[in-house]
Amino acid sequence: MTRPYILNELTWKTVRDTRYDVAVLPWGATEAHNYHLPYGTDNIQADELAARAAERAWSRGAKVVVLPGVPFGVNTGQLDIPLCINMNPSTQLLVLRDVATSLAGQGIAKLVVFNGHGANDFRQMIRELQPQVAVFLCTVNWYKVVDPKGFFTDLGDHAGELETSVMQHIAPDLVLPLSEAGSGAARKFKISAFREGWAWAPRNWRQVTDDTGSGNPAASTPEKGKRYVEAVTGKLADFFVELAKADPAKMYE
Repeated sequence: MTRPYILNELTWKTVRDTRYDVAVLPWGATEAHNYHLPYGTDNIQADELAARAAERAWSRGAKVVVLPGVPFGVNTGQLDIPLCINMNPSTQLLVLRDVATSLAGQGIAKLVVFNGHGANDFRQMIRELQPQVAVFLCTVNWYKVVDPKGFFTDLGDHAGELETSVMQHIAPDLVLPLSEAGSGAARKFKISAFREGWAWAPRNWRQVTDDTGSGNPAASTPEKGKRYVEAVTGKLADFFVELAKADPAKMYE
């Protein structure tokens, strides 16, 4: 059955007769995720959570449409890992500009960049683009919508308990048994300022981890993933509904 909030499934007849208030652009990455999760993990999660949140918002009257996702993210620290595909931030800016310009000319008033990859950061791009396009631009990292501390014991940030549990729930056929997974042990910077977070440098992934994971997936379960996904998509749906109703010219009180 066609979902009226998923552009990939819609015909021109439907689109022509519908006024959409919010477009959602999932943006992921193509990269290794330990031994047990697929390279497309970030894309699968971004697409699915955007769709689930849009479904909940649509049922409440918000005209939200999820665009086809962008499958490549910033992976400059993984260029020596086969088939990890990098898209530089400067390229992302050009892609985002083209999408936003297209929507602006078609009367779509708001665009959410729905991010599913930790190395993607669209905030400065939006600062640059917003004065140039007649579309309200914003971004959300779906994995930061709800604090994972109440759901998971290991808070590693790549192919660990959170991502594995979510994938076990939304795409179980693509997850290998946990007995196949590496431990996700990750080395930390020697320099204390980087460890403490007040200085920053990108991580060289080969030096950080042997199995490409960062976080132990051993305690992952589909039940944990379901609880977390439902909490995240519920909060996202609230956001989509509120954004759909909002006047971009009157965003402050």
